[in-house]
Amino acid sequence: MLETSARLLRLLSLLQSRRDWPGAELAERLGVTTRTVRRDVDRLRDLGYPVESATGTTGGYRLGVGAALPPLLLDDDEAVAVAIGLRAAATGTVTGIEETSLRALAKLEQVLPSRLRHRVGAMQSAILPLTGPGPTVDPDLLTALAAACRAHEGIRFGYQQRPRRAEPYRLIHTGRRWYLLAFDLDRDDWRTFRLDRMDLAPQPGPRFTPRPEPAEGVHTYVSNALTASPYRYRATILFHAPLDIVSEHTSPTAGRLEHRDAGSCLFHAGGESLDKIALYVALKGIDFEVLDPPELKHHIRALAHRLTHASRDD
Repeated sequence: MLETSARLLRLLSLLQSRRDWPGAELAERLGVTTRTVRRDVDRLRDLGYPVESATGTTGGYRLGVGAALPPLLLDDDEAVAVAIGLRAAATGTVTGIEETSLRALAKLEQVLPSRLRHRVGAMQSAILPLTGPGPTVDPDLLTALAAACRAHEGIRFGYQQRPRRAEPYRLIHTGRRWYLLAFDLDRDDWRTFRLDRMDLAPQPGPRFTPRPEPAEGVHTYVSNALTASPYRYRATILFHAPLDIVSEHTSPTAGRLEHRDAGSCLFHAGGESLDKIALYVALKGIDFEVLDPPELKHHIRALAHRLTHASRDD
């Protein structure tokens, strides 16, 4: 009985991790026969999980939209509370768990019956979060994109008044903005899209086979893409400290660090204001030199003068 229960939980986890599963692949993952998979699927259905099946030689399974909430997970009130909490966390009210909240929210909303979805929507519309200035993103858009990433489903959407087609891979949250890492089918290359600049809601496209990730790795690619945006000013700073020390004080979305030698590193950054760049660099508490642009040196001298003047004893 314990072995069967553990296998059912493993099967449920697999069904939630991807949209479609061939029966033979599920059997291989679970180490059982396809006949056992069929029996386990029937057990999940008896427990209230809406598992759909496809016939044919390559017949498979998917977790469908539930007519009733599965009884072994949450009751109605608990499900609504969790959905509201996950939506709040997904919009950045709890730092560090935004992406995890989205994955959990996508799984939960997939099986929520319509009556509970209406309750969640009603409560969400009545809540007024007091957040700081900056672009906002609809949680429904985040949920839809997270589901498309998980299902490997292409999307069509409007971006700055232009139609785009893409294969979505990852959602990125920088603390201020949300981005989508996707393969742009029109430009045949990887791109990052700001979600607050999407003009039209994404429409589902054809399923796709995941491509190899960017050669430099997702983390490095996204960091370089975000910091190489067409800012008004570009700066190169020489820090007199090892790269691993400077990286502890540097957000990967603030700029790109480059190893120079054992005791120093370069910092490449951009911004709309030289004062902001000067403050960001100075507040690290690490000795540095401005290599470029020359006008940043003048801004730092002016900032130092203002700070010195403010600290004088009258």
